[in-house]
Amino acid sequence: MNRATIYSIAQELGISASTVSRAFTRPDLVRESVREQVLQTARRLGYQPNRSARGLATGRTGLVGVLVPDITNPFFPPLVRAIEQQAATHDSDVLLVDSGVNGTAESVLIGRLLSQVDGLILASPRARSATLKQAIAGTPTVVVNRAVQGLPTVVCDNTAALQQAGQHLVDAGHRRVALLCGPASAWAANRRARAVRTWASGADVELVEFGPLEAQFEDGQRAAEDVVASGATAVLAFDDLMACGVLAGLAELGRSVPGELSVVGCDDVLLARTLTPQLTTVTAPIEELGRRAVEVLGKVVDGEPVANVSLTGTLTLRGTTAPAL
Repeated sequence: MNRATIYSIAQELGISASTVSRAFTRPDLVRESVREQVLQTARRLGYQPNRSARGLATGRTGLVGVLVPDITNPFFPPLVRAIEQQAATHDSDVLLVDSGVNGTAESVLIGRLLSQVDGLILASPRARSATLKQAIAGTPTVVVNRAVQGLPTVVCDNTAALQQAGQHLVDAGHRRVALLCGPASAWAANRRARAVRTWASGADVELVEFGPLEAQFEDGQRAAEDVVASGATAVLAFDDLMACGVLAGLAELGRSVPGELSVVGCDDVLLARTLTPQLTTVTAPIEELGRRAVEVLGKVVDGEPVANVSLTGTLTLRGTTAPAL
């Protein structure tokens, strides 16, 4: 079977090949009814427009660069998938890079992307704000899960939900709560810790802090022994991955959850729902963060005014919290 070309589409419709080409590269120069006929015929014949050729004509590559700190962290796969799916609705694809939780590497990776993409989505970047701004060199950029002054941001505000989680523990009789703080370089970690501290300052509870810890299973697992030694009866972990590590560590120490200790995570990644018992956590609208980031980036690329987006997390009660003994 012959490969479909702009010439075969043109012959099918009885129009010129240049009109078919403009339908893909300069749709503003083609009547909407004609463009729709071209697109329908292209789909039927299996035609795929040449991205490089389109880039030469439009000045755009149809690619979005996405940077994450750690693709093995279960927060990021659903975020990236949502970005890919939303980008596809705009006929764009995604180039994904992983910095390995290395702020210095972020600048290098961003530099490699600049000539290949129409814009950037930086998810939870660790580099300093000034470093990020210098690295992007004016490229349209949206930052997810972090606020960077002067750049459009899409974040999830978990403040109220985390404070509700703390109050849920106090209402269940817990008076000594361990807070496992996240990475010092993570904007979300600082925001979450501050929210919990603010709540604790006005609650009938003693807050025992550990960290900063990396957002890793192993760090949570190692922290379990310190939690037990502190006499805390409940744990608020920076994220679900760390909370899962705590659960594993407590099991190794022979401590039951929620019988002897209660554990709360944050983000509500898939892993939280595969445990037995399932993890009580703060649910973040991860997919919506990704979708909104693409929409905001599209406006930035087109030179339209944009506003920062702040979504809201919600407390989800499951099986890892119970009344204190």
